[in-house]
Amino acid sequence: MEDSKNYGHQHPLVLLNEEQLTSNQSGTILAECYRCGEKVSAPCFVCAEDCGFYIHKVCADAPLELNHPFHRKHPLLLQRSSIPWICDFCNKRSGDFVYRYRFSSCDLDFHIRCALFTFNIAQNNLKELEHVALQPPMISPNKDDEQLEDVRKCFGCWEPLTNYAFFSPHCGFNLHKKCAELPLKLNHKCHRKHQLLLQFNSDWLACKICQETQRRGFVYGCSACKFAIHIECVSPSPIIEDKSHPHPFSLLLRQAPFTCDACGTEGSHAAYTCGTCNIMVHKKCISLPRIIKSRWHDHRVFHTYFLHKEDFESLNCLICHDEVNIEYGSYYCADCNVIFHVKCATKFSHWYYAVSLEIEDEKAPDSITNVLERNDAGEATLIEHFKHNHYLTLSEKNREFDDKCCDGCILPVSDSFYYCSRCEFFLHKSCAELPKMKNICLHYCQLAALVLTSDDIFECEACYWVSNGFAYKCNECGRRMCLRCATLTPDSLTCPGHQHPLLFYIEEEVKCNACGLFRWRYLYRCKDCEYSVDLRCIRLPERVRHKCDDHLLALTYHELNDYSKHHRCDICEEKTDPELWFYHCATCDTSAHVDCALGKYPFIKTGSIYKQEDHPHPLTFVRKINSYPECTQCGRPCEDLALECAEPECNYIVHWKCIKPRWL
Repeated sequence: MEDSKNYGHQHPLVLLNEEQLTSNQSGTILAECYRCGEKVSAPCFVCAEDCGFYIHKVCADAPLELNHPFHRKHPLLLQRSSIPWICDFCNKRSGDFVYRYRFSSCDLDFHIRCALFTFNIAQNNLKELEHVALQPPMISPNKDDEQLEDVRKCFGCWEPLTNYAFFSPHCGFNLHKKCAELPLKLNHKCHRKHQLLLQFNSDWLACKICQETQRRGFVYGCSACKFAIHIECVSPSPIIEDKSHPHPFSLLLRQAPFTCDACGTEGSHAAYTCGTCNIMVHKKCISLPRIIKSRWHDHRVFHTYFLHKEDFESLNCLICHDEVNIEYGSYYCADCNVIFHVKCATKFSHWYYAVSLEIEDEKAPDSITNVLERNDAGEATLIEHFKHNHYLTLSEKNREFDDKCCDGCILPVSDSFYYCSRCEFFLHKSCAELPKMKNICLHYCQLAALVLTSDDIFECEACYWVSNGFAYKCNECGRRMCLRCATLTPDSLTCPGHQHPLLFYIEEEVKCNACGLFRWRYLYRCKDCEYSVDLRCIRLPERVRHKCDDHLLALTYHELNDYSKHHRCDICEEKTDPELWFYHCATCDTSAHVDCALGKYPFIKTGSIYKQEDHPHPLTFVRKINSYPECTQCGRPCEDLALECAEPECNYIVHWKCIKPRWL
């Protein structure tokens, strides 16, 4: 055994070879290296006091500062990380110590072994691969491997391993033979000013040939000119054929910019042309799907290179709402007068999927109602709905039910709704006509229809309101969406509080003009003046009832509430903001904040049944507005939403907040 310095450890360390390490660990679980976190192997240092400290010799000798040839801007610093990170070479997470440089646009993290291994590649020092068997292409990796996705890819080019002969040493690297032998410098026709250097893509540059951005692996680049080419794009195919186009495309290398006829965005350096059709496209646009099914539209949409303006009423993209230049390619639905930018329609893989031309057109969704009677105008007056046991009748007595709400969306009933003459069940005509299964653009799972459900309490994944109305449920992730959000579309909405139509956007964080809070993700925004309303506010009830007033309170918008500058909320007695929405009674001059008037659970319908595990009888949701019985569990008065036992002889009553599920 050879003595060594302790590398920061409190006890002396000794160096072990393979035989000594095996003897030292006999009968024990294999230890992990202190620095890289991998199972220890020889040669390594072990604590002389037998305290369980191990460190690979290569990890112990790793320099604290590494000037890496593949990242010439700054040195990589060896440091201990207190936060999770993913290696920018092998795409795996592990190890407490990391070679890191984070400055400006550079954001690089490497395992010790990955940093040193790539350093050896740059120095043409591949001793680590000398005793590793070269595996021929088409050898399938072990199907039982837990990290099958990583095993299939080369860490240099991130192409499948089985395309070329490759190394897969025990130390965890997967590398094509051709990637291990790449030249460090390269002259290329697309960039004649400077030589291109093999390097990490630390600036996240898109490849000038294929326009894709590959975060990990190697690229040939010129840092001074912000120029990068993927390894596999260095020698692009001179001719490409694709079944979506009748003619082959020929490569044209040119440094002048061009506009792609397929997607309408700019390209440079490499274009593919079809002389027969007189079009020029990006490499990746050659394989654009001819027909796609988008989450943003109910029908299939078709790709075309050119359209006639007179065929469309509006040329605004349904996703970004900017005008589409029909002199270049786009996706469109001729039946619905809908058009998309190619970039918008294919921005994320979970927004669309390709459809074959042979697939039949979509069938109309199955109806969830059975019409029993119609009037002379053909309108259904008596129906049977699959979520209710009794027949439902079309209402002709609107004022009689003005304090009732729809069991589907939990909004107050309007002019067109069905009701049950035998029980307190109401359903808007529009809610009754919804399909059993529906594609919803607000849901982020891969395109799959959500299923209509009821009789459950849930938190809507889009607006986050808790409800016990109808919901569309995803069988893949289990999340639910209320009908108020599920029936929203990317089409424009009119808002009484604003003079312009509001358009649907997906934003990072924007202030909602209705509640004054900053919201993330979904909102409706005015394209002209940046007025925004989030999903939590866009479908607020127009009228609500509260114990502070005998009349219904009406939702009031900022342009109508100048008087509120001198008023306070009649519920919490705090001052009202004249720029935000609130509820008001014009007869009594009563005003209230939206949250104060609605309460915490405005979309839980009173009168509905809830089953509590530790109570033998069904419980009914009630709102105690004028009487305040004490909660059976906490002993405090029930002032708002409560659950009351349906059995007359049982005096059990409990706050909803005392028994609500933890996930709410």
